[in-house]
Order: sequence, then structure tokens, then C-alpha cells
Amino acid sequence: MQSISGENSAPAATGSPCDDCNIRDLAICGALRADEVQRLTGILSSVELAAGDPIVDEGEPADYVYTLTGGTVRLYKLLADGRRSVTGFLFPGDFLGVSYRDAYGFGAEAITPTTLCRFPRPQLEALLREIPTLEHRLFARASEEMSLMQEQIVLLGRKTAAERVASFFRGLSARQVKRHLPANPVSVPMTRTDIADYLGLTTETVSRTITNLKKKKLISVEHGSRVRIEDEELLDELAEAL
Repeated sequence: MQSISGENSAPAATGSPCDDCNIRDLAICGALRADEVQRLTGILSSVELAAGDPIVDEGEPADYVYTLTGGTVRLYKLLADGRRSVTGFLFPGDFLGVSYRDAYGFGAEAITPTTLCRFPRPQLEALLREIPTLEHRLFARASEEMSLMQEQIVLLGRKTAAERVASFFRGLSARQVKRHLPANPVSVPMTRTDIADYLGLTTETVSRTITNLKKKKLISVEHGSRVRIEDEELLDELAEAL
């Protein structure tokens, strides 16, 4: 699979992507002065992807760092027996490729049509040394990602199927609020197989659990891959149960 960081890739060129960026306050440029944003803009290229397009492949050189500006991305690892483990989902404002390793430790691909800002890693690291605010911003976002990973460990290790699915929907709702969107209904662009691979369940178990939550009137499924939380209090209790 050829990812967009391969040398044959040709990202879409834009004049000034920061001018009309609607997630700028969430991205690394959010706390920068105008002159600092201009320096950051000088090293980025804009990338547009169709649903299903690869972004990076596990094990390839980590030459770029990305900010997601539109769409949804899945992160995954391939196990030795060929099975896939989805390790996370990214939304506008999230980062991809922030690592101290020389190679990407995961694969990433677009779930929906996706746009990203792509930064060459050496040039970005140079700017981090010169602009402390940028370094602090990136460190804060890396800490948030670590927090999400810790929550995932608890999710997989201690919760029942119903608790995992409830936690998943509540987590998506919280991330919508962070992106200045309504908490309800929840947009669910990923497939049930994606959800199953993320929650450590089978696709059949995810489908059965969603059906049970609907029967209990905790959620309803709407058109356009949206889930409406009908009883926030009960869903919260289920999501937070240990």
C-alpha cells in the first residue's frame, strides 16, 4: 500500500490554508502570533484524500507530522496473524505522526473524505526549538493523546461489551463538544467492524449490543450514520461502570 508520504505523492497545493481554517483554535497554530503562523504555513502542504486512502503505513519512515483539518481517520496495527486492531480514531484538530521514533508505529487511513496539513518532520522540529509556544502546544496535545490511550486500556481490560459500546458513544459525543459541535446526535462515520476492532469485540457483538441499547431506549439510530443518545444519565452510568 502506497501512503501519501511516499515520494510519488503529490499533495494538493493551496495558497494560505490557515486563513480559512475552522479548527485553528484546536490545532498547533491556535496559540501562535501572526508572524509565527506565517512561518508554520511556510513549511506545510495541504493534502486531500478520498475515503479509504492510506495516509501512513506502519513501519515506514516517520518523515511527516499531520494535522487533520477535515474528515475522520482510523489508526490501526496489523497483528502477526493478519488480524487488524484499531487503536484510535482522529477528527479535525487531532495530530498524526507525533513520535520520537524514526518509523510510524501504526497505519492510518481515511474513513471519510479527509483533508490534512502535512509538515516535514525536520523542519517542524526546527520550528519547535525556535517557537516555545508551538512546542508547548504540541506537548499538550501529545499528553491528551496519552490520556486517550490510558482510557482505552481501561476500556478493553475492565468493561463489559455494553459498557464498552456506551463508553464509545459518550467519548464520541465529548469529542464533538471539543470541536464546538452539539453533543447530540453523535456522528458515527466508522463501520461496526471498525468499532469492533477498536473495542476488542466481534462485529456481531457490537451489532447485538447496539440493538439492546436501542431496545432499552438509551439510544436511537438516525439516518446519515448518526446515533442519538436518548437517555444521557443511564448511558453515562453504563459507560462509567467498572
